[in-house]
Amino acid sequence: MVKIQSLEPVRCAALVRQARCVVALTGAGISTAAGIPDFRGPQGLYVTRRYDPEKVFEIGWFRSSPQYFYEFSRDFVVTVKDIRPTFTHRWLAEREQTGCLAGVITQNIDILHQQAGSRKVIELHGSYRSATCTACGTQYADLSYAWWQQAMAASPTPPLALCPRCNGVLKPDIVFFGELVDHYSPAEQLVRQCDLLLVLGSSLKVTPASFLPHQTQATTIVVNRGPVLLPPAPHRYFVDRDLDAYFREVAESLRG
Repeated sequence: MVKIQSLEPVRCAALVRQARCVVALTGAGISTAAGIPDFRGPQGLYVTRRYDPEKVFEIGWFRSSPQYFYEFSRDFVVTVKDIRPTFTHRWLAEREQTGCLAGVITQNIDILHQQAGSRKVIELHGSYRSATCTACGTQYADLSYAWWQQAMAASPTPPLALCPRCNGVLKPDIVFFGELVDHYSPAEQLVRQCDLLLVLGSSLKVTPASFLPHQTQATTIVVNRGPVLLPPAPHRYFVDRDLDAYFREVAESLRG
């Protein structure tokens, strides 16, 4: 039986320093410190049932009754529009700037990696940064949360957001249940070429993102609060700690 290995921050820093190609796979846990609720956490959407997750995120429901998604979006946009990236978001952006981090693969739709300064971001589940009209197909890019808030407020039947050209319902380019994830093949290729994989704030319960750590034999460091659905292996380390606290120590060791 393979022993579950933990990793002290100083040793993590040494592995980061030695790596030629670091890749990060991030989940909801990286953003909870910023104030964004974890959908699967104790107070998350799937536990509290404040919204029905099937009606909010299933593509068939969106096509027939988009108001359920937009009721959630109205509250989500208010929650996140003034939220700022966490220390770990910023640390990853700094690693990219030094040339050490080849890219971030994220399951999150909150755009915090880009706000932190990361440019090489693969959004497996899309985000609110762009949208497509379900009626005329017009695409809108470089959208902000303030734009969404204004669009929903301007709709004659709030909280929908309507196409400025034809008045059709806009669909944010977010991956709904029943749709294929975005850019999985480039994410898989990125993981396969890395020599250090950081899995941050993800329980790896959601496919196909959960498949990615299985695509490499490179050293893998998993930092997450709570259990992770990834079996122990000689090349894997598991750290059950707060992300920001842990990577503050890693950053300090890198400066030393």
